[in-house]
Amino acid sequence: MTRTVEVHGHRGARGLRPENTLPGFACALDLGVDAVELDVGLTSDGVVVLCHDQVLSPVNLSDTRPARPGDPAFPYVGKAIRDLTLEQLKTVDAGVRQRDDMFTATQLPLPGTPIPTLAEACALLEPSRVLLSVELKTDPSWPDEDVARFVPAVASVLDEAGVTHRSRVLGFDWRVLAEAHRHPALGRVALVERKTLVPDTPWLAGLAPEDPIAAAVAIGATALSPEHTLITPSLVDDAHAAALAVVAWTVNEREDMSRLAKYGVDAIVTDYPDRALTLSA
Repeated sequence: MTRTVEVHGHRGARGLRPENTLPGFACALDLGVDAVELDVGLTSDGVVVLCHDQVLSPVNLSDTRPARPGDPAFPYVGKAIRDLTLEQLKTVDAGVRQRDDMFTATQLPLPGTPIPTLAEACALLEPSRVLLSVELKTDPSWPDEDVARFVPAVASVLDEAGVTHRSRVLGFDWRVLAEAHRHPALGRVALVERKTLVPDTPWLAGLAPEDPIAAAVAIGATALSPEHTLITPSLVDDAHAAALAVVAWTVNEREDMSRLAKYGVDAIVTDYPDRALTLSA
C-alpha cells in the first residue's frame, strides 16, 4: 500500500494499546498515523468523554471504587454514560481488556488508565499534525434535541483546543451530520454498514439507502465511510465523482489493505496502524 492512502488509527491503536485512551493515542502518534479515530459520549453533567459504547462495556472497562462512599449508582460498568457524571466515570479503569479475544494477545495492558475527556485527548493531539476523526455515539432512539445538544458540545471542545480545522465528525446516525452544518469548519463523515442501509432505515435522517452516495451528498457529507466489505472499485469511483472521499473501516488484514488501496480509497481505518504503515503495494 502506498502512502497516498491515509492511515487512521482506530480508537487510537486498539490492537496495540487500550482503546480510546491517551496511551493509545500516543502509540498511534509514535507510529506516524495520519489521523486518530475516537469515539465520544456525553456525561450527565455535560462533559464530552471518550468511550465506544453508550453503555460502559465489561469487555474493556472495569470498576475500581465508587466516586463517593455509598454511591447508589455503583458499580458503573453496565450503565449508560448519559446517566453518569464525569467524577463517576473517572473511577473506571480503561487500561485492561477484560475479554479474551483477538486483541488480548496483541494489546499491551495498562492498568490504572482512566477514561479521558475529549479535552484531554485534544491537549495530547494538538501539538501534532494528526487529523482527528470524532465519532459521536448516538442512535435513532435519541430525541432530536439530545443530538442537537451533543454536536455543539463536541464542536466547542474542538474549537477551544484549536483543532477544528483538522477535525471531522463521524456518525452512523446522520442527524449528527445535519446538525454539524451549523459548524461548517468541521468535516462531516457519513458512516454506513449493512444494518444502516436496509429499506426504511432510521439511521440516515430520512434519506433513502438505495444510493448511499447520493444520500451522503444530500446530507452534506464531505466523506463516505463504509464498512470495508461494502467497498467496490465502482463505489470508490462514483464517490470520487461526487467529490466524496472514501474512508474504509475497520481493516486489519494486510491483504485487505492492499486490495482497498488498489481500489483507490482515500483512507484506511485500522486497529493495527503498524501493519498499514509498513505495507507496500
